[in-house]
Amino acid sequence: MIIEVSVPMLLSDCTKGKTRFPLEAETLGEALDRLATDYPLLKRHLYTEQGKLRQHVLLFLNDDNIEWLERFDVPLQAGDKLRVLQAVSGG
Repeated sequence: MIIEVSVPMLLSDCTKGKTRFPLEAETLGEALDRLATDYPLLKRHLYTEQGKLRQHVLLFLNDDNIEWLERFDVPLQAGDKLRVLQAVSGG
């Protein structure tokens, strides 16, 4: 399946200057693995040294935050959208 991935402009230096791009994957887990493989600089922003998703990174599959998923073997459909967002805090 071809899905659309979007990242904030702040991370576009990790994705060869792209903020939106197609990605081929059958499951959400495969899409995340593919992102880490195709864009190794992005991997550092997504994952901790222990391989866990970073707490300040929000990932949405279509309109759903994937934070609550126990497993990422969710099948993807053509046209799904995976959005990478960074939580902002401060005062």
